[in-house]
Amino acid sequence: MSEVTSRPGRHEGALWNDAGWRAVTAAFTLNGMLFGVWASRVPGFKESFALSEATLGFLLLALAGGAITSFPLAGGLSERWGASRMTILCAMLYCPALIGLALAPTPLALGVALFAFGALHGAMDVCMNGWAAKVETRMERSTMSIFHAMFSLGAGLGAASGYAAVRVGLSPLTHFTMVAVIGGALALWLMIPQRGPKPAPHIVKGRGSFLALPSGRLALVGLVAFCVSMGEGAMADWSAVFMEQLIKVSEAQAALGYAAFSATMVLTRLSGGVLVQWMGPVKVTRISGLTAFLGLLVVLTTNNLAVALLGFAMIGVGYAVVMPLVFSRAANDPDVPSGPAIASVATVGYGGMLLGPPVVGFVAQIAGLRVSFGMLAMLALLAVVLAPVLRIDPRR
Repeated sequence: MSEVTSRPGRHEGALWNDAGWRAVTAAFTLNGMLFGVWASRVPGFKESFALSEATLGFLLLALAGGAITSFPLAGGLSERWGASRMTILCAMLYCPALIGLALAPTPLALGVALFAFGALHGAMDVCMNGWAAKVETRMERSTMSIFHAMFSLGAGLGAASGYAAVRVGLSPLTHFTMVAVIGGALALWLMIPQRGPKPAPHIVKGRGSFLALPSGRLALVGLVAFCVSMGEGAMADWSAVFMEQLIKVSEAQAALGYAAFSATMVLTRLSGGVLVQWMGPVKVTRISGLTAFLGLLVVLTTNNLAVALLGFAMIGVGYAVVMPLVFSRAANDPDVPSGPAIASVATVGYGGMLLGPPVVGFVAQIAGLRVSFGMLAMLALLAVVLAPVLRIDPRR
C-alpha cells in the first residue's frame, strides 16, 4: 500500500474525499485530544497529590523532557520506517500512556509516567507533521494550517471532556480510559488503512537537524516563535489552575478556560490564510500579538468567569496564526536552505511550548501565578516589536 491511496481534485470540496487527508486529520485530532484531556485534569492531580506550584512545575518539566528527548529519535525512525507507519505506532502507544498517568500512585511515579507521555506526544508530533508534508506534496495544495487547526480542535474536545467528566464525577482513570479507547479506536480506524510501506534503504548524510538552533536574523524569527509557543504551552497546563485559584471557580468550570482558548485557536487558524493574504504577515503578527496581550490583561484583571473566558478566547485568537507565519518565513529565508531553517525554528518553537509550563510553575512559586501570566503578556508584546522579521525577503 502506498503512503496515500487516491489523488483528489483540486477544488475546495475534495479534501475530505481523500483518505490520506482524513488519516492525517485523525492523527492531529487524536494527538491534541489526548493532550487536552490531561491538561483539563491537572488541577485534580495537583490536589490529589497535594503538589506545590514548584513540584507541579518539576513534573511538567518531566513531560517536556520526554518530548524533547524524543524529537531526534522520532525524526530518524520516521525517515527509516516511514512517517505514516511511525505515526500509527506512536498513536498506539500514546493512548495507553494517557491511562498510565491515572495509574501513578506517587508523585515520583507520575513524573515517570509524564516523561513517557511527553515522549510519545512529541514523537507522534514529529512523525505526523512529516506525514502531513507528504500528503500536502501529493495533493499539491497547502493544508497544513487545517491539520494544525484539527490539533487545536482535538485539544478543545479533550478539555471539554474534562469538564463533563468532573461534572458527572468520573475519576481520571475512567475518564482517560474512555477517551483513549474510544478516541484511539476511531482515529486508528482512519489511519491504519493509509499506512505506507517501509521506505527503501538509503544513507542519510550528516546529523539530524531537530536540535539545530537558528542564527543571525533567523534567530529573531525563532524568538517570535518562542514568545508565542511558550504562551501556548502555558495555557495547556496552567489555564485551569489559574481559573480555579485566582478566578475562584469550580474544578469543572476551570476546564472551560482552555476549551475557550482552543476553540478560538481552531476558528482563527481556519481563516488565517485569508487574513495574511489581506494584510500581510507583519501586520497580522502585530495584531495577533496585541490581541494576545490584551487577552492576558483581561484574564489578569478580572474575577468574573465570563470575562475570564473572553480573555482566554482572545489569547487563542492572538496565538493562532503566528507560528504558521514563522514557518513560512523560515522556509523563505534568503540565507539558509528551507529544510535547516524550518528545523531550527521548530526546535525553538517546540522548546518554548514545552518549557512554558514548568517556567510558569517556577515563577509562580516565587512570585505568584499573576506574575507568571504577566510574563507571558510581556512576551506577546515582544512578538509585536519583532513582527517585521517575518516579512518575506524578495531575494528568496
